[in-house]
Amino acid sequence: MKDRNIARRDYLQFVADLKSRIQSAHISAARAVNRDLILLYWDIGRAIVEKQEQLGWGESVVEMLSRDLQAEFPHSQGFSVQNLWRMRQFYSTYTLSDFLAQVAREMKAASSTDVPLILSQAVRDLLAAIPWGHHVNLLTKVKDPAARLYYLRATAQLGWSRNVLLNQIKAGAYERAIKEKKTHNFELALPEHLAEQADEMLKSSYNLEFLGIGRAVKERELEDRLIERLRDFILELGYGFCFVSRQHRLALGKKEYFVDLLFYHRFLKALVAIELKVGPFEPEYAGKMDFYLNLLNDKERAPDDRPSIGIILCAEKDDVEVEYALKTKLNPIGVAEYQLQPKLPSEFKGKLPTAKQLADAVREVLPSGRKM
Repeated sequence: MKDRNIARRDYLQFVADLKSRIQSAHISAARAVNRDLILLYWDIGRAIVEKQEQLGWGESVVEMLSRDLQAEFPHSQGFSVQNLWRMRQFYSTYTLSDFLAQVAREMKAASSTDVPLILSQAVRDLLAAIPWGHHVNLLTKVKDPAARLYYLRATAQLGWSRNVLLNQIKAGAYERAIKEKKTHNFELALPEHLAEQADEMLKSSYNLEFLGIGRAVKERELEDRLIERLRDFILELGYGFCFVSRQHRLALGKKEYFVDLLFYHRFLKALVAIELKVGPFEPEYAGKMDFYLNLLNDKERAPDDRPSIGIILCAEKDDVEVEYALKTKLNPIGVAEYQLQPKLPSEFKGKLPTAKQLADAVREVLPSGRKM
């Protein structure tokens, strides 16, 4: 009976391994198909641009081309007039000098005769890693070259879905990223390629306005609200986060320790511990998080997982203080602020009534003798 149970477990593990391998093959095949499709669209867009420039063809050529391609390939839905114009825009946009200059700055490309070739190949490789629907969103909703490159890289590295990309654009993720400095030690604690991915994962601040909190709260109340609105919180964290548990128990000897929130990041392949602090950042928070990450790495990290990452989410932080607090920590730790109810935009100041004015107006219409 015992041998039968062992054999059963071995078989189940065997099937699980094969399923994982098949799923990986499906994903690889889908990526290869997507790459070929994007490069095909790139070549079509380039061909249209070149023929219009060389032979002076007008806009009507796109309509003619669409009609002929759809007649030849009736089961393909990518050759509409609108989509052919998108292909032309796709090629034109990502070969503009200002976009290539932005790529060169971020690559820190040295001046040599090979640079144009290197840049062209780097751009094509990046674009080919992203589905066409994502590109359409970027072409229609983002105009700044630096912003486009930011969203392209984040999508490729973190595997954002089309809806997540759209939400990130609407939330102004790029503007927030350049406005607010990120504070972490990822470049010291992680290999370069993983540090870049972890940096993309971490925001400098998180907008928790969806919690409906505009006052000081206790950490447990903040945690309770986040769990209640877990879907919104994960969307704010970014694509790839999978919830594991709250108040996650870690044991060491006879003592117990509890991580506020524990997630697993599918693309980083790492556990992500989040500690919530309702006040400003304090240096001792970094030491406590470093301790938690040591325990997670020793006791819970899977053999093929990458090092666990910590995020300390606090009401406010001083970047210099954070830098000194993280300087000697060996585990990757990031510190970010959260925003509950944003302050009134400057353009509305003086144009809306104050709380006192509203209260006075209400008192005027209340029956005499009643108090608010």
